[in-house]
Amino acid sequence: MASSSFSVLGSDIKITGNISASEDLHVDGSIDGDIHCGSLVQGESSVVNGAIEADSARLAGTVDGSITAKTLVILKTARITGDVHYDTLTIEQGASVEGKFAQRAHGSAPARSGADADSEPKLSLAT
Repeated sequence: MASSSFSVLGSDIKITGNISASEDLHVDGSIDGDIHCGSLVQGESSVVNGAIEADSARLAGTVDGSITAKTLVILKTARITGDVHYDTLTIEQGASVEGKFAQRAHGSAPARSGADADSEPKLSLAT
């Protein structure tokens, strides 16, 4: 398998338009548009005005839009306005989220046996 790539958008970057990345993305700048990527890390000073869709997301800045992620970590500095869809969710005390939380729809997932019980979506509160 090819080595993983990692893209960084610095704090001085302002983008108007949608972003699609097949691998990892680190955002410290401002984005007016949707983000679709494998893994997203958002810095504290970052502002995203648009929807986020990622396999995993670690959010520390401001988001005005919906978020969909398999694994989602919302840090205490995050300020989110929008609905949140997740499989696994961790929220640090002090984070601000104004919107609805919902586990992601699993569609036509196979029936779970006792051995698959660990794959159930989980919610945890970081302290």
